[in-house]
Amino acid sequence: MHLAGKRILLGITGGIAAYKCPELIRLLKKAGAQVHVVMTESATHFVTPMTLQAVSANRVALELFDPAAELSMSHIELAKWADLVLIAPATANIIAKLAHGIADDLLSTLCLATSAPIAIAPAMNQQMYRAPATAHNLAILASRGTLIWGPDSGVQACGDVGAGRMVEPEALTAEIHNFFASSNELTGMTITVTAGPTVEALDPVRYISNYSSGKMGFAIANAAAKLGAKVTLISGPVHLDTPNNVERINVESALEMYEVALKYATQSTIFISTAAVADYRAVNIAPHKIKKEHGSDELQLTLVKNPDIVATVSNLESKRPFVVGFAAETDNVKDYALKKLISKNLDLICANDVSDKQIGFNADQNALTLYWRSIEEANGNKECSLPLANKQELANKLIIEIIKRYKASKNEQKN
Repeated sequence: MHLAGKRILLGITGGIAAYKCPELIRLLKKAGAQVHVVMTESATHFVTPMTLQAVSANRVALELFDPAAELSMSHIELAKWADLVLIAPATANIIAKLAHGIADDLLSTLCLATSAPIAIAPAMNQQMYRAPATAHNLAILASRGTLIWGPDSGVQACGDVGAGRMVEPEALTAEIHNFFASSNELTGMTITVTAGPTVEALDPVRYISNYSSGKMGFAIANAAAKLGAKVTLISGPVHLDTPNNVERINVESALEMYEVALKYATQSTIFISTAAVADYRAVNIAPHKIKKEHGSDELQLTLVKNPDIVATVSNLESKRPFVVGFAAETDNVKDYALKKLISKNLDLICANDVSDKQIGFNADQNALTLYWRSIEEANGNKECSLPLANKQELANKLIIEIIKRYKASKNEQKN
């Protein structure tokens, strides 16, 4: 395992798991990394700065207002120095600070000041970890692209049993290695993602749409960009921030999304269709607000089918990308997903049960089952399950699986 030259800023907060940090630093240095340590005041009750200075061979930073370092604005210098900021253990307190932008000590301030990726290794009592506030804060961080490693489950220092143990130093070192190894995995690839709903106008004030939030598509775009891909995100109307290093194109209707998607699909290595595109649109859009008719309890609308974006892309005769579709179903999820996989000529389909409120539209979590066809497999179809997780964590895993299938399909074509 080689981390030669990588600069790791290790933030240590006040949890009992801080006693594991000297071993973590030793493993990182053994792998060739440079390590600087920043401690909160509470962390000093669990492990001494002198110990950490000895194993890291660098001065330990403790205070935001340090007269010895303030001329060089140490928090800014450390923020610029790091290739990765890892907070381990990450208590409920620091997680809340990061989620809400609080900067009241050196560690929380440099997290706001850094452009480096931030990873956290949660560590706390199992009840604190399960608390709605903590779950909400972790979901906020995940949506921003913060890497969340752990926690593990087991017997805790307080005697409780459950999730909340900090991931062990060996596993954290492996996570860091995998992060740097995969950070350029998609360099040179162009990926187009569609996300969110479409809006089909009926008149100047009314429209047909659906409950899609766009969260999954935005998370996928973020995950792909972090692995080095050139990402274009074609989005219907949603209230989400554009991920870093992603080109965003806003559209309204299915016809608009269709035109933009076809333009970018032929320039893409991979096309991922997560958008919940309206199946139908009004034949005629009324120029004025449709009025209620006296004496009538019914309103008749004539609708026409919208073009099938993902099927059109997957059936391109030239410059066809590797095509990934989504199947949001409420029943018979596997059967409908496999039918779509074949009828739309997809390379991979990601199915989820939107009747489950935990993973339906607008939820912060999701779970997927992936299906694909393989000419090398006797039974034709294969599948892989990605269990319930917040959408950014799930997107990170999904991109890795998509790349595996893309590479496998290329090998099959060669053979």
